[in-house]
Amino acid sequence: MSDSLDIYIQREMKKWKVPGLAVAVVKDGKVIVSKGYGTRDLAKPEEKVDENTLFQIASNSKAFTATSVALLAYEKRLSLEDKVSRWMPDFKLKDPLATADIRIRDLLCHRLGFETFQSDLFNWGGTPTRKEIIANLQNVDAVYGFRSHYGYCNAGFLTAGEIIPLVTDTTWDDFLKYNLFQPLKMNHTSTTWNGIHSDKNACLPYTLVDGNLVLMPFVNVDNLGPAASINSSVNDLSHWLLMQLDSGRYEGKRVIPFAVLQTTRTSNMVVHDQNNPYFPSKHFQTYGLGWFLDDYNGKKIISHDGGANGFVTTTCVIPELNLGIVVLTNTDANGLYGAIRQQIIDAYMNLPYRNYSEYYRKRMSRSQQQEDDAVKKERLTVAQKNLPELDLKYYSGKYHNAVYGDIVIRNEKGKLNIYFSHHPQLIGHLEPREKSTFLCTYSDPEYGVKVIPFTVKEGKATSVTITVNGFIDFMPYEFLRSE
Repeated sequence: MSDSLDIYIQREMKKWKVPGLAVAVVKDGKVIVSKGYGTRDLAKPEEKVDENTLFQIASNSKAFTATSVALLAYEKRLSLEDKVSRWMPDFKLKDPLATADIRIRDLLCHRLGFETFQSDLFNWGGTPTRKEIIANLQNVDAVYGFRSHYGYCNAGFLTAGEIIPLVTDTTWDDFLKYNLFQPLKMNHTSTTWNGIHSDKNACLPYTLVDGNLVLMPFVNVDNLGPAASINSSVNDLSHWLLMQLDSGRYEGKRVIPFAVLQTTRTSNMVVHDQNNPYFPSKHFQTYGLGWFLDDYNGKKIISHDGGANGFVTTTCVIPELNLGIVVLTNTDANGLYGAIRQQIIDAYMNLPYRNYSEYYRKRMSRSQQQEDDAVKKERLTVAQKNLPELDLKYYSGKYHNAVYGDIVIRNEKGKLNIYFSHHPQLIGHLEPREKSTFLCTYSDPEYGVKVIPFTVKEGKATSVTITVNGFIDFMPYEFLRSE
């Protein structure tokens, strides 16, 4: 299998334009594959990815956080049914009934009623502290009713992780270090931006812009630590998988009680019913605690993906097959990481070969083409040089949104630019489109190119609605003029 996997990965990496990739496969208590492919740095192609190369694993961090909280529950130091207010008396959601009843379990299974990524415009890659992100939850108008609908919530996981120091007097970062990383000999794994930024064997992050790979800075998500900030390698993560598949033991020693692992793998929230004719044996997906749970070909798949600026990654365990898989990549514009995982699963299930990479690539290409066409259409509108409804000075000013805070729009040399108070590195460059709508090209390509409308009353802009790429936040945010 190793030879055919090598050929498959190297071929498909070229098609996807993936600079660097690493994969580990564990089976029946042994590491079958643990290796890297490609380069860490396109400017230095001789710097190859190996099994110890660091990647930001982003939301794969959630399983570590959920396991830690479940461990504290097993030890009777807290209960998953504890109200959050027991540990955080000042914790609030906008809905007072939800505030009164929200439990630790709710934080760990995405059932706060938020839309997926809602409030991450404020949370992701910015300057707010962990405490500020948690406090800001009270300003968010939940799209759905409390516990009525799945909505992926990074701030919820942050809140759960920040209960750990309230229970133990140990930071989330150190709790993971001493209770998980060290016993599992995950010696290269870290939880901070500096941990990857200063590492000599770390992959650089890339994204695609107009079909070309562009180097990105490492996004700093230390403020979302329990939801997203772990850096790791396939070698280290293979130890995590071995423990998962040996009932909580690693190298014969108990690291986590099996009951804790079982708790994280029990369904708490329906994500969706599966309705994809390409996967007829999949019927539904649920969320446990830090893990997605799927049925596939009669087996239970326990997995999670992670996406940070320039990285997409996946971890997966299938206890019935005694199989674990991790795939790490250093561009966020690919579906190859998921295709490799699925390819390996099918191989061990002795299912007929299907090229999942080709299937995912066609789907993503169609979606990307639609996005590219939409942007091209907007740029043609901008090229018409339509004059805005008002003089640019009447759009300039300070605007406020209850969730995000302040932005400032300035007229600089005849062009409008948006400055974000919590993201000093981010600028939105506005070009007149039609009437009081503008095309916004963000300085960070992760945020995309979006149409930004102003509301105008009595000859002055009174509000502006900001949107960014769904990779960051799906929601629109209306900012009202404050001065």
